Amino acid sequence: MAVSYKKLWKLLIDKDMKKKDLREAAGISTSSMAKLGKNENVTTDVLVKICKALNCDISDIMEIEPDE
Repeated sequence: MAVSYKKLWKLLIDKDMKKKDLREAAGISTSSMAKLGKNENVTTDVLVKICKALNCDISDIMEIEPDE
């Protein structure tokens, strides 16, 4: 199983936000943003901060994709 943050990037486009805007609004580090960009694992704390900043649910920003 792999984590995908495609929903997050689509949401940012819908809200006309850049990754830098999200990073500042959520108060997360550049390394966490880099991990998100590579679909790597991040802590639930980071995901919660993003959800609070975007006023959304965790299922709105990520999904689990089955391995091929």
